[in-house]
Amino acid sequence: MGQMNRRTVRDLRRGNRSTLLRQLYFQGPVSRQELGTLTGLSSGSVSNVVGELLADGLVEEAGSVESDGGRPRTLLRVAPGSGHLIGVDVGETHVRVELFDLTLTELARWEHPLTPGGLEREPEPVVGHILTGLDAVVAKSGAEPGKVIGVGVGVPGVVEQGDEALVHGPTAGRDAVPLERLLRTGTELPLFIDNGATAQGQAEMWFGAGRGADNAVIALLGSGVGAAIVTAGMPYRGATSSAGEWGHTVVQVGGRACRCGAVGCLEAYVGAQAVLDRYGRRAGGVYGGAEEDAAAAGAGAAGAAAAGVGACLGPGEDQQAAFAAIVGAAGTEARAREVLEEAAAYLGAGIADLINLFNPERIILGGWAGLLLGGRMLPRIRAATAAYALHRPYAQTEIGLAELGPDAVALGAATLPLAHFLATGRAR
Repeated sequence: MGQMNRRTVRDLRRGNRSTLLRQLYFQGPVSRQELGTLTGLSSGSVSNVVGELLADGLVEEAGSVESDGGRPRTLLRVAPGSGHLIGVDVGETHVRVELFDLTLTELARWEHPLTPGGLEREPEPVVGHILTGLDAVVAKSGAEPGKVIGVGVGVPGVVEQGDEALVHGPTAGRDAVPLERLLRTGTELPLFIDNGATAQGQAEMWFGAGRGADNAVIALLGSGVGAAIVTAGMPYRGATSSAGEWGHTVVQVGGRACRCGAVGCLEAYVGAQAVLDRYGRRAGGVYGGAEEDAAAAGAGAAGAAAAGVGACLGPGEDQQAAFAAIVGAAGTEARAREVLEEAAAYLGAGIADLINLFNPERIILGGWAGLLLGGRMLPRIRAATAAYALHRPYAQTEIGLAELGPDAVALGAATLPLAHFLATGRAR
């Protein structure tokens, strides 16, 4: 019985520590008195736990404020330099590694481009790039490895959580890649692996366009298409963590071929490569024939710019440059406008499905292609959504753009070890 009581007291203290740390992180700087109001904990509990956090170096004083007729109140905040977080974005065109302090201020970055369809995108080379990047950002920042709270890794595909994280990538023809085990051969840092869209969605909910919402969908468009679904403030993962594969919902029976092997998927209509294909250009090469001639014949310099970029596409950011050129040409070139309007219509239908299924407060459109397309076509996307969604849930849903930028997967991945830190109240 005594042992059970000791466990209960320890669990209670751990819970109080986590509760106070979360409030200090998201609401700080705040005073001890404010912490009591925010958490409902007694002044004695607040004082004891804050004392522990100060002694551990996780919390620091951040000035003071005047109080009503009494002594000034000392403000407290999470100490930015008390730990470091690493986020890894394993994208389709790059591996990017970023190191942050606890306030998610970037301190170092390393990036390696990947050739689409090349051997570098196989699991073993990707693991090698990640490990190289980890060493590079730690060395560049001067961070002590022992103060790295953890490494978050955002990957495309389905991440099966269990005794070890397994990655299933149907669009790349891979199944059950033991990514965690492979990384363990080269690092002892704590690892947290998840779908990149889910990780980026968590970052938008905490620090971006999702703040204040309990039910939202972060819809991400890039080379692929995915979504992070948040219900009651928590990511919805489904029975086996595959929820959010929105890009592979069917919008056209018997429609265009998708790289997942099915036909008619949303990604085959609104993904970046799908839009480039529809325009008449493919990354890494040029289509011939009438469609190419029509694209190249656009209106003046704008049409030439879009076609010219498409003609010399290579890996990585060249796809982004071509997509941006088409978006930029849409104001003067009929072909570019037609392609983007079609993409906006399909995207609106896909967003309507999300609204009808999940009844979110907000739909947040992000990803580098989503921000480019949404920046020009958001009214058209909203109109298409209204045409396909049920009236009442649509009227209750805000549709807007993500706020954390076009390449926030590494930042989102860093929130994975951050979430563990806030839940446990300990850096390691």
